[in-house]
Amino acid sequence: MNQNIWNDLPETREVIQARVEANPTLRNTYRHLTSPFRERFLDFLRGARTLPLTYDPFFKAIFDPTLHPERLSGLISSLLGIPVKVKEIIPVEDRMLDGESLLIMDVLVELEDGSLTNVEIQKIPYAFPAERMACYSSDLVMRQYARTKSLRGEKFSYQDMRKVYTIVIFEKSPKSFSKIPDCYIHRGRIVFDSGLEMDFLQEYCLVALDVFRKKPYSEDRNEQAAWLSFLTTETLEDAERLMNKYPWLEEIYKEIAMLRQKPGEVLHMFSEALKIMDRNTVNYMIEEQQKELEEKDKQLEQKNEQLEQKDKQLQEKDQEILALKKQLEELQSKG
Repeated sequence: MNQNIWNDLPETREVIQARVEANPTLRNTYRHLTSPFRERFLDFLRGARTLPLTYDPFFKAIFDPTLHPERLSGLISSLLGIPVKVKEIIPVEDRMLDGESLLIMDVLVELEDGSLTNVEIQKIPYAFPAERMACYSSDLVMRQYARTKSLRGEKFSYQDMRKVYTIVIFEKSPKSFSKIPDCYIHRGRIVFDSGLEMDFLQEYCLVALDVFRKKPYSEDRNEQAAWLSFLTTETLEDAERLMNKYPWLEEIYKEIAMLRQKPGEVLHMFSEALKIMDRNTVNYMIEEQQKELEEKDKQLEQKNEQLEQKDKQLQEKDQEILALKKQLEELQSKG
């Protein structure tokens, strides 16, 4: 990458940290960051690393469809394998579900044809991923149904409904993905074993970034590989190689580099990202505890079933003994 994009006069980590500490507005927020986030923040300001784009605040800053609709459209198109255009971002706060899961990025958009697409990035694979994705997808269907029926009124027809796409990008993919180690992207929809063809509304796209990072995926030369490499690239050396491969990314990297002149704005993004991580860590711990309790309850239930079975066997043996005693008494009485 053209080093002038990032550095005019490279500064040391200590100089930048001293400048941040000397600014009362920045100091308090900076000190509330965890050590890894502080280091990443300082590395970015001194031009040593790029931004962590898989986190919600950074992703939305770079892929803001009001400023750069072609970026998010390009990413979604490359993942779904069909050309789409993003119309607008829809607030996720009013979704029917609570939305509390291990997300580090969550954006809901409406496409030009009325379809809804939810793009999520997971830091840690949560429990019951299939069940959750089904619930989120159903939430999109009902959201679209309510909006379309409200707009169309008595003229509403189910034919007015459009597709809903659930895209989940895993930084660390679930164990089930290991059964197909040679594939980093999985697209799915409802199909029948008989071959019956019906076009359902819900479709899914799952991406395993940890699998993508392995060769030869990261060396593929196509738009999908470009966007996923862009999301996962951290060092300037890797970013430079990526720009040489895809020159159209230079404009985006220039925009990222310009953010170094706005440390307060970047620091706020890191602070927001940390809040998301803290909340998700609590949710993850609760999920793991619930999962552990459910497993213990299952084991206890199995033990109770085993005990009940043994009690039943003992009762049957007692009945057999009583029957034998009765036969013996009858024989003794006849003798």
